[in-house]
Amino acid sequence: MRVVCVWRRESDYGRALEEWMREFERRTGKDVETINPDTRDGVGFCRSYDVVKYPTMLALGEDGAVLAEWRGEMLPTFDEVSYWVK
Repeated sequence: MRVVCVWRRESDYGRALEEWMREFERRTGKDVETINPDTRDGVGFCRSYDVVKYPTMLALGEDGAVLAEWRGEMLPTFDEVSYWVK
């Protein structure tokens, strides 16, 4: 399983999300994969998973199925996300 965060660094929520990810890594020793929606790969990912609001975090299974999701500026707790990150 993996957790992917789709977000834009240059946005109103960018700094808060950077701090959240840094603290998440410090506390859990785990990383959240990030995708910029403005890149070619990001556009394809957003179309595939119907991501239209940023930031969006998706917990994906081995087969790519969405197991959990968090959309918008209300960030999930570290416990909610760490469960899904290997």
